[in-house]
Amino acid sequence: MRSKTIITTAGRPDPLTYELAEIASSKLGFPIVERKKRSVERMKREYEADVLVAGKDRYELFREGMEQPLFFHPNSAAFRLKRILKGEMDPLIEAGDLSEGDTFLDCTLGLASDSIVASYIIGEEGKCVGLEADPTVAFVVKTGLRRFPANFEALEMAMQKIEVIHSEAIAFLANQPDRSWDVVYIDPMFQAPIVESSNFKPLRQAGVHTSLTEKWMQEAFRVCNRRVVVKDRFDSNVFSQFNMHRKIRPNTKFHFGYLSR
Repeated sequence: MRSKTIITTAGRPDPLTYELAEIASSKLGFPIVERKKRSVERMKREYEADVLVAGKDRYELFREGMEQPLFFHPNSAAFRLKRILKGEMDPLIEAGDLSEGDTFLDCTLGLASDSIVASYIIGEEGKCVGLEADPTVAFVVKTGLRRFPANFEALEMAMQKIEVIHSEAIAFLANQPDRSWDVVYIDPMFQAPIVESSNFKPLRQAGVHTSLTEKWMQEAFRVCNRRVVVKDRFDSNVFSQFNMHRKIRPNTKFHFGYLSR
């Protein structure tokens, strides 16, 4: 990951894209560079920097080595919510034993797919907070959650209720009181990628990735009031390493495990 980032507009800028570029610059502290009809790849080379593009519909992050830009989209969360509305059980909700009014802390927000599902279930009386260690990814996702044109009410409500905080998970947990969150959720980004999950490839290339450690689990369990839930590949050793109750999901590439109070 490069240490330098610049902000520019879409290829055909207008007052809105200039305004969005200014908002990003004020939040992140990165300089704005005029596009001047240059391609993003050319700007990356000329400025030796990553590029955050402010478009009319979304922000797109282009970093060195990324095959596709990172941008916010609810991805699988929309399909999962539609299944829930039809009465189906979602594996995250089952693993967390989530219900209306719960508090849910997502230590690894990423593109917020799991938090969107949790946010819908816990409803207006619940609280959903997502942590993202990379400041630019946090900004892109936070903005996307507020601006994405949801095509049904449940999705819009769930996205609007998520609070995004730029923070390392362990540092945030260390400052939380004992048993202050009903469910603490961790998706440490699979150490071996799942080929089928192409939507998440830019996130894998852009985000901050750390392994699940004893310290992390200790802090998560101290802070949880009911369960710590972990999502990982079906062949991961974290479930046995931390003696978690594992939800076996036949014919799926990832499983959920949890520790209960």
